[in-house]
Amino acid sequence: MLENKLVIYYRTIVFLIAIFYWLYQFSGILTDPFGWQFRYLTIWSLTASTLVAAQLLGFSLGLTNKNWNSLASAATVISMVVVIQYWRLHFTDPKLVGSGSIPWHQQYYLHLLGPMLLWIDAFLILGAFSNLKRISFLILIFSITYPLWMEVILQPINTIPSGTVTNGLPYPFLNDMEVFERFVFYLISIMLNFLLIYFGWFLSNVLFLKFRNQIHNL
Repeated sequence: MLENKLVIYYRTIVFLIAIFYWLYQFSGILTDPFGWQFRYLTIWSLTASTLVAAQLLGFSLGLTNKNWNSLASAATVISMVVVIQYWRLHFTDPKLVGSGSIPWHQQYYLHLLGPMLLWIDAFLILGAFSNLKRISFLILIFSITYPLWMEVILQPINTIPSGTVTNGLPYPFLNDMEVFERFVFYLISIMLNFLLIYFGWFLSNVLFLKFRNQIHNL
């Protein structure tokens, strides 16, 4: 059954923008360092958001009966982490996140507008965060996999960027941290991820519940 036309229009626009920027990332394939664009958490987030945008559009068009609520919720959490960490580091020192190395429109889409478009759907249309156990499992897998990807694969293979302690980790500030310091950083990040799950649940199921019901009654 087709959802209301406004939702379909919105999800179509979100998907088209997402797939454009996802393809845009690969308009010039990086062969060095190893890991290419997937060295960066932002691209993991963009990929998840693009998949979710495609799935939600398909659901609205009646092409599938699954809305992948848990995957959308996990993608929402990851995008929140990207926004928080990126802008925290950017306002500390833009060099920490390589600010200015990409076009301004790309920077703001990846680290602000894109995530916000996902959040609007998750909280105001979809009603994300309906299964905390499943979402927590997905976030746990992500929280372990990405640091392992950096430490076990990227760091031993790559020589840049370089820091005062090590080299090869995608974010310059990590290369200035000892192993134990990085472990603490990853542990704090995991804690933040799980806090954001419950923050997302509150937004979706308490704060925006009434507004979402009004949208569905249009």
